[in-house]
Amino acid sequence: MNDSNRQSDETSNVGPALGQSHAAALSIIFGIMLAMFLSALEQTIVAPALPTMGRVLGDVENLSWVVTAYLISATVATPLFGKLSDIYGRRRMMLISIGIFIAGSLGCAVAPTVPLLIAGRALQGLGGGGLLPLAQTVIADLLSPRERPIVQGYSSTMFMAASIIGPVLGGFFTDHLHWSLIFWINLPLGVAALVMTDRALRRLPRNDRPHRLDLVGAAAMVAATVVLLLALSWGGIRYPWISLPIGFLFGASALLWIGFWWRLIRAPEPFIPLSVLREPVICGIVIAGFFSIGTIIGLSIFIPLYIELVLGLSASASGIVLIGFMGGATLGSLLAGRLIVRVQHYKRVPVYAAPLAVVVLVLLAIWPSGWSLVAVTAFMTLAGIGMGPMYPTTTVIVQNAVLPHQFGIATGTLNFFRSLGGAIIVAAFAAIVLSGLDVAVPGGTLDKMANAGASASELAQKFRLVFVAAAFFLGLACIAVAVIEERPLGGPYVRAREPE
Repeated sequence: MNDSNRQSDETSNVGPALGQSHAAALSIIFGIMLAMFLSALEQTIVAPALPTMGRVLGDVENLSWVVTAYLISATVATPLFGKLSDIYGRRRMMLISIGIFIAGSLGCAVAPTVPLLIAGRALQGLGGGGLLPLAQTVIADLLSPRERPIVQGYSSTMFMAASIIGPVLGGFFTDHLHWSLIFWINLPLGVAALVMTDRALRRLPRNDRPHRLDLVGAAAMVAATVVLLLALSWGGIRYPWISLPIGFLFGASALLWIGFWWRLIRAPEPFIPLSVLREPVICGIVIAGFFSIGTIIGLSIFIPLYIELVLGLSASASGIVLIGFMGGATLGSLLAGRLIVRVQHYKRVPVYAAPLAVVVLVLLAIWPSGWSLVAVTAFMTLAGIGMGPMYPTTTVIVQNAVLPHQFGIATGTLNFFRSLGGAIIVAAFAAIVLSGLDVAVPGGTLDKMANAGASASELAQKFRLVFVAAAFFLGLACIAVAVIEERPLGGPYVRAREPE
């Protein structure tokens, strides 16, 4: 390649950070997008099949662990794979992550009992938890900061699209074919992702440096997270929030987090570098990701309950509203990715968009009942558009604040707190909705409400508080982005800079 051609490649929209051709960069991006899709799809495809799994395998009592096991293992795996990719390279850890995911999927597909299915889901989550941060880290390795937002927007679109496709595909397989196909489908897709990723990432230069993995610190973080997520999963459902088992779990988690922090201060090379933790931009964006993505996750779970219990609409109608919400978030993410590369003050994109969602949530809090399907779908679509820009923006800002050899741990840390925020905000919404109901009632949230005989007006008051809490959390995320330092993004602008 001569100098003029190389310069042309380096100013293209994709691949200039590496001096690669447009086609080579796209092959890398397409491979990691497929891997990311696998992880995102598996978080939602299982839900419609749970009743059938419990009936066929003869165990309904432990069925919730099919979801919980994946959530816990995926959450704890996120920062681990990020750190390991900084030590051993992105390609190796991506291949290991896909391999673990395929093995877990196979275990789930052939599991003869629910406990073995839960074990397979835990293994699957361990692999799936590494795919998303590794894919985002590869994008950071591949592109300059100014060029990442568009591709990061595509990645968030992939993730949110999977949230819509997953339940539909899971329901189709369960109703018309066989529930195990929701796991068997991962084998050919996983092998394709394995082959594509292996070939594509060979072209990616390595930014890793010699490191030592702080095993004590990693173990403390994993243990603290697992215990905390157990408390959040069981509180208000298996045990009352104010009970000895839940109090013990929260206390144990607090002690483990203190031990983890002590280890970070004392270790020669801590699991999360202190230079990363002391960076104000990263701290602010972690807070923004925690509250914004956590709110999206929480609303995606509780909006269907609101549609059915308060508005009295059907399950199909709740699906339409959820599609509108996630579709709006996807559109907002895509638009944000394209806007960030065209403006100098990129922080303004999520800061100006989030109030749109806050206004919608406040409106639903003031008048929680009486809305038609068309109206509530339009409202939640607007709310999704307002929240969507937080996803690509937080990723781009975090990666812009660290050196290349810290991309993995910084991205993994952000995704870890996003997942943790989702778990905590879901627990907060559940505490609001289930307050005053009998936690001993078997089944999920919908069953508890139905058996408790709560009226539509009582439920409307509960969801009024849910919308108030969601607006508050999103407001905190908006403030966190607004107050951080806006550092220039490296790389060429798509067009001339806007005037000051």
